[in-house]
Amino acid sequence: MILNHLWGLYAHPKDEWHEIDEHHESFRNSLSHILIVALVPSVCAYYSAVHIGWSIGVGEPIRLTAESAMLLSIAMYIALVAGVFALAYLAHWMGHTFGSDPTYTKALELAAYTSTPLFMVGLAAFYPHLWFVMMVGLAGLAYSIYLLYVGVPILMHITPEQGFIYASSVVTVGLVLLVCVLAATAILWGSGFAPVFTS
Repeated sequence: MILNHLWGLYAHPKDEWHEIDEHHESFRNSLSHILIVALVPSVCAYYSAVHIGWSIGVGEPIRLTAESAMLLSIAMYIALVAGVFALAYLAHWMGHTFGSDPTYTKALELAAYTSTPLFMVGLAAFYPHLWFVMMVGLAGLAYSIYLLYVGVPILMHITPEQGFIYASSVVTVGLVLLVCVLAATAILWGSGFAPVFTS
């Protein structure tokens, strides 16, 4: 069932990873999970950018036009989904190096469930103050990394020592993917796709 492991990953992550390992879901269910959870930051960011406004510091909140916010939200959604698939591909590719032979679906499960707390950070956009979103974002990132370190040895059937190195490699690749997305964003904004602010 879609999103059926969401609560367990927060309440008892180690037991939930064992549950995921015992009852692997299909590619379709993992895909559905990613497509639904990736909507959270995209929709929340759209709503806050158009209807609430972002507080960067002193002064009036900054708002975007509905059209500009919609384009940015769609681009964010595509980038998030593509990022999870890229991370899954790289986790699958690296698995052989660490003595595991995961299927792509298993690597996609790993990427989908470890990225979930990071996507849920999008709910913080309903209180769009930069300092608050950054604090919640750091907490979400830390928990996603924790889930990765706990889940890799269980899901990939390797020793905790190998799992630590494997998870560290996945974290490094994830950070590289994040830098690539930020660089692509800067290039697109410089090419005429910058956000349009309301007056």
